Amino acid sequence: MGKLLAGLLFFSLAISLHAQSHKRVDTVVFESAVLRSKAPFRIILPEGYDQGEERYPVLLLLHGFGDTYSAWTEKTNIVLYTRRYPLIIVMPDGKTGWYANGAGSGVRWEDYIMKDLVPYVDAHYRTLQDQGRIAVAGLSMGGYGAIKLGLKYHETFSFAASLSGVLGITDRTDEQMRKWGDEFVHSVHDAFGPAGSPERAANDPKQLLDIPAAEMPFLYVDCGTEDDLLPDSRRFSELLQAKHFPHEYRERPGVHDWLEWDHQIQEVLRVLAERWQLRLSVQLSGIDNRNHYNLLRDIAGGTYGGDILYIAHHNK
Repeated sequence: MGKLLAGLLFFSLAISLHAQSHKRVDTVVFESAVLRSKAPFRIILPEGYDQGEERYPVLLLLHGFGDTYSAWTEKTNIVLYTRRYPLIIVMPDGKTGWYANGAGSGVRWEDYIMKDLVPYVDAHYRTLQDQGRIAVAGLSMGGYGAIKLGLKYHETFSFAASLSGVLGITDRTDEQMRKWGDEFVHSVHDAFGPAGSPERAANDPKQLLDIPAAEMPFLYVDCGTEDDLLPDSRRFSELLQAKHFPHEYRERPGVHDWLEWDHQIQEVLRVLAERWQLRLSVQLSGIDNRNHYNLLRDIAGGTYGGDILYIAHHNK
């Protein structure tokens, strides 16, 4: 019953947003040369995009394992939250491919993002990508993907964010992953090959930290304190601190669920806006964010602790 009520709440909010935001949100399908198939993505355009000629920075927002490109707009209130920000938000599909060029499957999700999607968005929308204003963020599997892509393509991305990211996925054995199901284990083999393979090392975020601090994108990492993946984020943050790399790390009460990510995407947007000194032109209206979040918590039975327990950051 709780899940039904939470779903109805999101549905009713989506209907109310549709009238004011239908020109901002769209699903685009284009022909991907890398995937050799049609590829969908969802896009959120800034308020007033159709009424001017201004160019905008871009945030790629990656979904988690088992979700699709539509997850962020269907399971969070990101359409509402982004009304304040002069940003183009692009949400691609990555299926269960870990945003990697599959060592076993042969499906090149990493190349699709970098060689097809990013150039397509740059060619069809008024972007600022040629000025270093492109960021990547994601949750869980997408959190891993965002950090990996941000580091590997640090000349492209100036900001990368992980929300509850599976940052140690390339280190895990089959036995350690079995609790997440056979499909999960198979997806890791398809993406990275068996434990100890060269492909795992090449896709390990820890192995991608061997770059000068001056060339690093700003990294944002967060995780809930009741999340089984908390050690992944802690260990990665410790590495960043040891190398004096620019980053912000946060822990707060929460589990591995959409209540956590609905809250934390707001923080990602805020930190990104501060880093890029974006001008916030539209104020949120029609809903009290804190009351709405608390209502979702009560209905869905989620864990929400409110205050951030721990923040560590090191700036350039």
